[in-house]
Amino acid sequence: MSLTIRPINTGFVTTIPKQYLYHHTTVAALRHIPDERIDMPCFAFLIEGGETPMLVDTGMAWTERANAYHHPGSCQPEGMSIIEQLAKLGYKPEDIGIIVFTHMHWDHIYYLEKFTNAKCYVHEKEYAFAMDPIPLYYKSYENPALGIERPFEHISFTLTSGEMEIVPGMRVFETFGHSPGHQCVEVDTNDGSYIICGDAIFILDNIREIPELHYNITPPGRYADIVATWKSIERIKARAKDESFLLPCHESKLVERVQKTPVLGK
Repeated sequence: MSLTIRPINTGFVTTIPKQYLYHHTTVAALRHIPDERIDMPCFAFLIEGGETPMLVDTGMAWTERANAYHHPGSCQPEGMSIIEQLAKLGYKPEDIGIIVFTHMHWDHIYYLEKFTNAKCYVHEKEYAFAMDPIPLYYKSYENPALGIERPFEHISFTLTSGEMEIVPGMRVFETFGHSPGHQCVEVDTNDGSYIICGDAIFILDNIREIPELHYNITPPGRYADIVATWKSIERIKARAKDESFLLPCHESKLVERVQKTPVLGK
């Protein structure tokens, strides 16, 4: 089975890199880090070439929701929701047979109720925490305590654990740290195996070494468990053929890459 990957940017999440994308201990060594707000893309991924079209994540919420409960300034311009973008490619939501979630944060799991025929996969630890998070993470998972409905309410999930094949040529493996049950998705293509990183790696800078700090990676500033995050980034680096086979969901360079090469792995 020869699979291909089509990255789909579903909008923009506003953040300050120095606070979010880079650990505070790296700031002195990495003087190039922006201290002002930037708009990060928010990618989902369409996997084609199998028995059914598949998705990895479904992307972010619409502008009003993102602004009200998450990162002020975030936006989903008209035509950028996963539903609208699939339509441009000739797909209806009900055409999607499988959705694999890297994790269940609000910017990765929206419009899920539209995918009525999809079998949805998520890690068992992620599902357990999403259903009963500590208050610090109420917004990330849109907990009912906020007076809103979770985007994954009433959805049935197949729970994963460890390394697991979803279909031939596509598997998940555990990369805890950003969230309690984060997983990456590895997809075999004619080019080689790509790793869809979710938020285990926000941007490619997170895999860079910082020799003066004796760091073999550049840790991010947002995480649930920094030790697990560090080890997960090491695991991803060791597993990837090279960095061109890493697909972080918030990497701005991926926007330009997709403009030149809309489909990876042909």
